[in-house]
Amino acid sequence: MAQLPIQLYTDGSSRGNPGPGGYGVVLKCGTHYKELSEGFEETTNNRMELLAVIVGLEAIKRENAEVIVYSDSTYVVKAVNEGWVFGWEKKNFDKKANPDLWIRFLQIYRKHRVRFVWIKGHAGHPENERCDALAVAAASKFL
Repeated sequence: MAQLPIQLYTDGSSRGNPGPGGYGVVLKCGTHYKELSEGFEETTNNRMELLAVIVGLEAIKRENAEVIVYSDSTYVVKAVNEGWVFGWEKKNFDKKANPDLWIRFLQIYRKHRVRFVWIKGHAGHPENERCDALAVAAASKFL
């Protein structure tokens, strides 16, 4: 029997860039539902957007899972969908931001079958709105 794809919704937030920040993650598959979030005292929005995807993928227990990532981050979605991150990897992320996270991302990304879908942020999408609320709440702990 074929397994359902896992839907991974992510969002990152920072109050100031850099400043206090956080991420929010919603994982859905069939009747399963899980939320994750964490805040940081000093970070950037792009780091939080990328970390949300990483943490979401790392939370998946099934190997070689089909995962659809929904993100409002053009930084993350375009880096993968347009292949930028693979070029950066070939150049050892020379002069690129967040090489530590991109390396961590590629390690977990390659363990699954991942597809990225860009969604417009703050447009009423329930899971994206929930991720935003989780990210903002996590960041607010450091204000």
